[in-house]
Amino acid sequence: MPLPHSAGRGAPVAVTGAGVVSPIGNTLAAFDAALFAGRSAVHAQALDLPGIELPPVPVASADFDAGAEVAPSRVPLDRATAMALAAARDAASAAGLAPGSFDPERLGIFWGSGMAGAATFEATCRTVYADRRRMRPTSVVTTMPNAPVAEIALLFGARGAALAYACACASSAVAIVLESARHAQARGARPDSLLAGYATNCDGVHITLPDAAGQARAMTAALDDAGLAPGDIGYLNAHGTATTAGDAAEAESVTRVFGARGVPVSATKAIHGHLLGAGGAVELLATLRALNARLLPPTAHVSAADPAFAIDLVTGAARESRTIRAALSSSFAFGGTNAVLVATRAAD
Repeated sequence: MPLPHSAGRGAPVAVTGAGVVSPIGNTLAAFDAALFAGRSAVHAQALDLPGIELPPVPVASADFDAGAEVAPSRVPLDRATAMALAAARDAASAAGLAPGSFDPERLGIFWGSGMAGAATFEATCRTVYADRRRMRPTSVVTTMPNAPVAEIALLFGARGAALAYACACASSAVAIVLESARHAQARGARPDSLLAGYATNCDGVHITLPDAAGQARAMTAALDDAGLAPGDIGYLNAHGTATTAGDAAEAESVTRVFGARGVPVSATKAIHGHLLGAGGAVELLATLRALNARLLPPTAHVSAADPAFAIDLVTGAARESRTIRAALSSSFAFGGTNAVLVATRAAD
């Protein structure tokens, strides 16, 4: 029996393929292995800043060879844009979207990033200020926020809308645009999952301090868009940045919407790190993998939730959930932008 979906709400869209480049793996199999084992990719890394002595910092880096990617534009690629191309190519392959198999006028590219061209910008600063040489003429197009959009559009010959969103760590959650279930069915694709609901709003309270009321409004709106009640949700992937103010506000907002310990919650940033603009997309992927495996990933490095938080935090080991049919992923960003995604199992 499918979950209810109100006729007046937005129609579900299909997730027909996924690709990933992340600190916990660049294939779905590697991603799953680390996610469900609670194996964290966070490690200490020394900083190489001449004349400044600093202790190692915790980072979660991806094992990725950016030099292996060739830009469709033939200009130098920033590391992040190279990752974008690799992930997009894998996602399209998994979805069966080969060049020439779709109407290019109907293919849009939507990308979210919290920071653009960081590796290129750093290299340019070293070139100009340390080495006292001229910057590369291509630095502007390499560092522009829509560089990944442009390169992916060139790769697939997209002629539809091409938009880049910059909403801090909600960016890629805001940018999620997939494929209508009807279009997927018409081309014979079988969805892995369905995106049943989506909502975004702004706290309008503070540029960095999260607001539980704004978060709760976003979650409620996403549930309403999906035509679901809080009790229909079997798992919540929290924004969970491990900050005192952030975690307290989010625990409060979850309790407001779902009730005390009303839904199993985990925060996967403890496993793959805080990926800033990419966080929303990667955490949606984690949510979809949990939904389809009927297995909820643990929150790494945590033995028990803060007793002040009335949430059901998944800790220790992954938790089986044989009856799960819908899940929710939240992204709550600096600037007050909130984005919430609700997914359901395609088989249900």
